[in-house]
Amino acid sequence: MTTESILDSLEGGLVVSCQPIDNGPMDNDDIVVAMAKAAEIGGAAGLRIEGARRAGRVKSAVSIPVIGIVKRDLPDFDVRITVLEEDINALADAGVDIIAIDATDRPRPVTFNTLVKLAKSRGVLVMADCSNYDEGISAAALGCELIGSTLSGYTGGDVPDEPDLELVSNWTHIGLRVMAEGRFNSTESVGQALRLGAWCCTVGTAITRTETVTEWYVNAAQATTNADIIQPALWLECFLP
Repeated sequence: MTTESILDSLEGGLVVSCQPIDNGPMDNDDIVVAMAKAAEIGGAAGLRIEGARRAGRVKSAVSIPVIGIVKRDLPDFDVRITVLEEDINALADAGVDIIAIDATDRPRPVTFNTLVKLAKSRGVLVMADCSNYDEGISAAALGCELIGSTLSGYTGGDVPDEPDLELVSNWTHIGLRVMAEGRFNSTESVGQALRLGAWCCTVGTAITRTETVTEWYVNAAQATTNADIIQPALWLECFLP
């Protein structure tokens, strides 16, 4: 696929992030491939996959664009998403269409600029995972094809409940090609992002993290007290003469 065809195929669409909880029962290559294929059948425009080996397996099983990342927990740095040159090369070798890279302005083992240049030299598009407006501007100046709100709210302090639609809007107003990502956990929020001009929107947890979604519903059920429930006898009294 050409750069234009990859981006065109994502425009106005949904990207599904198939990233199970680490070491959970769904954290298995075959399960992730099945998730990815199911998302494609459901109409996903693209997929976001963690791990070079896993991304390569998914790429060979689907026909839609794959965004690849490698997550690392480094002892001296807070950045986690595709932060080493070897990660860029491994993802490129796996055949991904786009590589997402942490674009935050934080200490890192390799400069963001270096990683972007390497990805482009390997013929792969770049998505910048940003946390604020200025990072997106800088990433766009470096030629990143997609600017993501991925890390907004995740670089310190309490994590908000809602997605950062203001950031998405601010970027789209100046013409950036924006990937709305990060806490888009409802169909309404996805629609809002696209109406604000986002190029596409990524949803992960709400689709592919069964444990987390189950916990949401369990918490909602437990929060319901007996006082909130209409008892059958009282319900009947409402309708009987």
